Amino acid sequence: MSYARSLCWFRRDLRLTDHAALAQALRQSAQVHCVFVFDSEILERLPNKQDRRVEFIWHALKELRSALAAQGAALHILHGRVQTLLPQLAAELQVDAVFCNRDYEPQAIRRDAAVAEQLQAAGIDFIGSKDQVIFEQADILNGSGAPYAVFTPYKNAWLKRLGEADIAGHELRLSHLAQEAPLPMPSLAEIGFAETDLLALHHALGMSGAAHLLDDFSQRMDSYHERRDYPGVKGVSYLSPHLRFGTISIRRLVSFCYQRRGERGADTFLSELIWREFYQMLLFHHPLLAEGHCYKAQYDRLQFSNEVARYEKWTQGQTGYPLIDAGMRQLRQSGFMHNRLRMLTASFLVKDLDVDWRWGERHFADLLLDFDLAANNGGWQWAASTGCDAQPWFRIFNPVTQSQKFDARGTFIRRYLPELGSVPDKYIHQPWLMSAAQQQQYQCRIGTDYPAPLVDHAQARLVALQRYAV
Repeated sequence: MSYARSLCWFRRDLRLTDHAALAQALRQSAQVHCVFVFDSEILERLPNKQDRRVEFIWHALKELRSALAAQGAALHILHGRVQTLLPQLAAELQVDAVFCNRDYEPQAIRRDAAVAEQLQAAGIDFIGSKDQVIFEQADILNGSGAPYAVFTPYKNAWLKRLGEADIAGHELRLSHLAQEAPLPMPSLAEIGFAETDLLALHHALGMSGAAHLLDDFSQRMDSYHERRDYPGVKGVSYLSPHLRFGTISIRRLVSFCYQRRGERGADTFLSELIWREFYQMLLFHHPLLAEGHCYKAQYDRLQFSNEVARYEKWTQGQTGYPLIDAGMRQLRQSGFMHNRLRMLTASFLVKDLDVDWRWGERHFADLLLDFDLAANNGGWQWAASTGCDAQPWFRIFNPVTQSQKFDARGTFIRRYLPELGSVPDKYIHQPWLMSAAQQQQYQCRIGTDYPAPLVDHAQARLVALQRYAV
């Protein structure tokens, strides 16, 4: 079908390259307008009006707006209730269709259905495309026609199905963009938010930032499988916020790995990308996960002590276990947390501090720059042993041995815990073992400069084993 005019609705895809919905709109339309809506229903739920994610989006939109302007086109940037504003704009522009890339979160699915109903009542088609994943919804099913419940068989099926056509980029016929003068862009203040420390943290922003990070990572990928678990070194890609907000396409990243298949670094990175799709698939098929239900329903009955004081100490990075505290402070200070530390801090909250995993899930949701509902829920349920393909409940991370293994010299710990800056390597993982004289010598008095451990790990482990064995 062809259209005289259409509208491309940008969401988790803030780029002007390899964009499935925009490519389809440009193929099928003589003129294509572009829009992004700062949805007030989403923004009003954010507890902090200095939210790095909102500013990340704002900068990505600023670059996207400039890229469109270079083509003689405009980006309509609206603020308000999307179910009202989008149909209004479609009517004002007299478009015949609205194109967008599909979202798989339950609330987004409901929102899109409501928007589609209004548009269709006005005689406007609503057309979705697959863009944020390689395989979506029911693309990958097991031999019984059901969604996979274990990652490795899913990964094997995913890899078996993958072909070059799945990762081919979408060519954009930009000459079909509607020619419009640049439109005003609302400031952060105008949408109810304030600037953050995002720029001071030197985050690479927008499409250009994503391209820079990929170029940098390409020079380090050979050692990714060896270095990715060590938070004190530059081992990971740092691309997760860009993948979350679509300033780079998943096809670009998978193609990047596909070209280097057989290399351990590339294969390991690809496996991480497949984990992302596994969690997206799970959330689509099990929408109750978004409402706090455990994948393994029997664990909905787990009882936690949920001591608020312990939880708050965990959020502040004041548990007395250095690597746990360093990870939590990294999250608060930067909006980023190393993946190994996400697992460790989550396990510690649930298994050592006896706090419900949903509390931690919400905390990460508030602070992570790369927050993604499916991945965050999947990761927390993995750590809490309540999810699909979860960490077995009887395996509980030891925060000291993990610290000794993955930050042996305390490089990462000292970066975020300056109060331990003078503590020698021998005690950096267990500073409470220092004598009173050593604490004085190394300027780190336990209980004053740095807290004593909130719990004894060995005892907490026994309590957790009893709780899960019920």
